[in-house]
Amino acid sequence: MSTFLAILVGQILVNNYVMCQFFGICPFLGVSKKFDTALGMGLAVTFVITVASFITWLVQSFVLTPFHLEYLQTIAFILVIAVLVQLVEMALKKLSYSLYQALGVYLPLITTNCVVLAVAINNITDGYNLLESTFSGFCSALGFTLALLLLAGIRERMEVSNMPKWMQGFPGALIMAGLMAVAFMGFGGLI
Repeated sequence: MSTFLAILVGQILVNNYVMCQFFGICPFLGVSKKFDTALGMGLAVTFVITVASFITWLVQSFVLTPFHLEYLQTIAFILVIAVLVQLVEMALKKLSYSLYQALGVYLPLITTNCVVLAVAINNITDGYNLLESTFSGFCSALGFTLALLLLAGIRERMEVSNMPKWMQGFPGALIMAGLMAVAFMGFGGLI
């Protein structure tokens, strides 16, 4: 049980992939203008990372390692992620077309979002079993979603605030992202 608690706290706060390891910055800055869009992206990424963590562990354990094909890990993992993103894209197009349009180009970019691949590879590198790997993926995605939602809330608040002209829009978002990263670094000693 302590392993799962360490994974939970570690992936969401201490080793947050966006705030502490700086993976996934493109969708983090690109989709964080509106809270609803950020939530949709966070849910899509959560699904993809969680299922990708599960499937990539199976691929690594039952295909790559037994047949000594570990050198194909990155390619195999990217293929798994691409298929999952296609499934999410088709589902969103059918179930929530407005969210599908709002996410725009960032939805297919989940395939190349380095946080998804980093989580899958780190789960194998850290020696997690299937359950730990899946839980780690879920917690990592929650950390990504948390960072995305926090920045979206700040950016929405900045839109209605009286800000200096030089800080409006993207420059202000970069400053806020930097301050958030500093704040997340404060969790460094928790585990």
